[in-house]
This record gives sequence, structure tokens and C-alpha cells, in this order.
Amino acid sequence: MTTEKERVEFDGNVLNEALLMEDMPTFRATFLQLHPYDQAKFFLKLEKDARMLVYAYLSPEEMASIFENIEEDDGGYRPFLEEMDPTFGAQMLENMYVDDAVDVLNDLNKDQVASYLTIMDKESAEEIRELLHYEEFTAGSIMTTEYIAIHANQTVRSAMTILKNEAPNAETIYYVYVIDQEKHLVGVISLRDLIIHDDDAMIGDIMHERVYSVSVGEDQEEVARKMKDYDFLALPVVDFQNHLLGIITVDDIIDVLDEEASDDYSKLAAVSDVDSHDPNPLSAAKKRLPWLIILLFLGMFTASLIGQFEETINQVAILAVFIPLIAGMAGNTGTQALAIAVRRLATGDDNGESFKKIIMKEAGTGVITGTVCGFVVTIVVFLWKQQLFLGLLVGISILATLTVATIAGAFVPFVMHKLNIDPAVASGPFITTINDIISILIYFGMATLFMNYLL
Repeated sequence: MTTEKERVEFDGNVLNEALLMEDMPTFRATFLQLHPYDQAKFFLKLEKDARMLVYAYLSPEEMASIFENIEEDDGGYRPFLEEMDPTFGAQMLENMYVDDAVDVLNDLNKDQVASYLTIMDKESAEEIRELLHYEEFTAGSIMTTEYIAIHANQTVRSAMTILKNEAPNAETIYYVYVIDQEKHLVGVISLRDLIIHDDDAMIGDIMHERVYSVSVGEDQEEVARKMKDYDFLALPVVDFQNHLLGIITVDDIIDVLDEEASDDYSKLAAVSDVDSHDPNPLSAAKKRLPWLIILLFLGMFTASLIGQFEETINQVAILAVFIPLIAGMAGNTGTQALAIAVRRLATGDDNGESFKKIIMKEAGTGVITGTVCGFVVTIVVFLWKQQLFLGLLVGISILATLTVATIAGAFVPFVMHKLNIDPAVASGPFITTINDIISILIYFGMATLFMNYLL
């Protein structure tokens, strides 16, 4: 039995052979049987000469379904559009869902966008212009205007007629929105409701008047959270006067969740874009250097801080052995608390707890983990070096640093969130370096204070 993987690989071999032999009938017959996602994967692997043949073999409408399955992190849309005939490219954009066409045009410069909008038919160009002016990462920037709207004074029969006529061009038909003469959103009705009710029933009598909508300027991450919480397939987008402007569908929200997760992970790793795969080492280094330079100076500050305790180290050299242990434990527990705090803020999963209660909970966690780790290390150091006070010093330092580091790891993201700064900016390397400084101060401060007992 042929597996799915084997089928796709077989189709790829047939398609490559058809392109090599310039056999258009075989290529079209095989290629158009693939799912659009598989078509896009195959297309992205082709060299320019082969892609030029694909443009010649496919219609703009068929090419549109491929572009709708290409992601920005696949290398962007600009290189492909620049090698297409401009008229072919414009016709392809006309056949794409409006929100997807906007994503493509956002990858171009202003002159290129203006050129394509000029070539496109007037109606399609106008729909795209309406979405292009919305601020990036807002509900307006990811919504589509291809939805189905009806009026409350219609019957189910007339609504179904509209649905059948407009369904081919709508991005989703599971929700039908009800508007008044001024285009205010007044209700929503599901496809199921239309099917099960009598043909002569009035839409106004069976629609749901309590419609959950989002503002056109609302952050896309907040929109994604609401759609996840309420299990919607689509959400209407309105302006401040409740005019229906468009809808956001679940496939766009999946892209948002992936984008936001990648963005947060990039910041936690102190990398500008973790999804970008730079073949050029120089380009990759440029993206990583800014944070590394900042962390380098913080590291130098940590080194100079240790230098302030040079006399203490000279008198009790054994203290230097435990510097990596103290700093490493502080960095690890701080990163754990940071990850939990950022996740809590990203998902809004605070269970109604106040900021003070959350910090107190993290402090308790730090005390417990610090006590256990401190006790273990005290016993280990005592058995290893046969010095009880040295073991107590390292153990108490572990207790203090883990407590403070856990609080800092939770506190910093919440403060940034209150200041309207992305909490993910409190990256793992950053919080680790800060906790290094704190741990060094605690460890050597206590060692200096109790030097007589060590000697």
C-alpha cells in the first residue's frame, strides 16, 4: 500500500520530469490533483527556470491558491512576483482572498504596490486598499472583507439564495452576519440555523442578537485569545460605531498564534527572528549581535563586580570554586520563573489572581526550592571539603539567590507588561545575566561579612 509520503514523492518525480520535458498536459494533470499546500511545497523547491514554466502552465486563479499557502518565512513573496509578468501577477492577486493578497502586497515596496493596484480591476483594488491602511498586527490588518451579510427583514428562503450566490467568493459560510440599512452589525445566524428553520421564517426572529465582535484596532494577539477562549470559527470586526467592516477566520488566527509564539521565543532566546534561516553567516550574525553586545557589557560588569571581592577570594580561594554553581542555579530558576510569567501574560491565564498574590506565590516557590537545594549542597560541601561553615555559607547563598532570582524572574515581565512593553523582551539570557549579578552580590557579600568564621 502506498503511503502519503511515497505518493507525494512520486508526484514530485513525475512533476519534475514533466517540467524537464516541458510536458504541460502531464504536469497539469498531476499537479492539480495535489492539495494546494503540497503544490506550494513543490513550487518553493523549484529553481527559477522551472518556476517560469509553472507560470506559463497555470492560470492566475490556480497560481493564487499556491500563493495563499506560502508563508512569509518561506523567503517572502517579492522574488516570485518580480519574476512574473506584472499582468499575470495582478490577476493572481485578484483571485486571492483579500486578506491574503494584502499579506503579499505588504512584502513589496510602495511603488510596487501602487503598480499592481493600478493594473488590477477597480473593485478588487479598492477592497485591498481598504485593508492596506490598517496598522500592522491589529484586527484590521488580518481581517477579510469577503463575508456574507443579510438583513433582518429577509426570510430564510431569500437568505439561502444570497448564500448560494455569494458562497463561492466568501472565505467562510458557517456564519452569516445580519446588518441594518446603515451596515451596523445587529445579529448573526449560523448555517445550521438556516438549514433547520422553515423557509418562510424571518431572519430577525431566529438570529442571535448578542454578537461577539472585536474592534478594528484591537491587537491581533488579543483577538486570537478571544477566538481560542470562545471556540469561534470566525469573528466579526467592527469600528467604534459598530459598523461591520470584515471578519477574521480561524485559519488567520492559527497564523497569528504561530507568529506570536515565534516572536516570543525569539525574544526569550535574544534573537531578532528565530524563524529566519539565513544562508549567509554574516546576515545571521547581524541579527544576533545586538543582544550579545548588551549581554557582553553586562558580563563585564559581573566580572568587575567579582573583582571588588578580590581580597575575599585571596583570603579564602575555595570560594571561587562555587561561583559557577551559585550563578548557574540563580540563572536557571530565574529563567523558569520568567517562562511561566511570560506564558501566563501571553495567555491571560491568571485565574483572577492579583499581581501581589502571584509574586507571593513565586516567592514561596523560591523559598521551598532554595531550602531544598541549599540543604543538599550544604551536606555535599561538608562531606567534600570537611568544612561545615563553608557548606552553610554556600547553602544559605543558594537559598537567598534562588528566592531572589525566582521573584525577579516573575516580577520583571509583569512590570514590563504594566508599562506596555512586550514581557518577552525580558529574555532568558538577559534575566540570567541580571541574576548572575544578584547571586554574586549575595554570595560574596555574605562571605565577606562572615570572613572570620571561614578563616
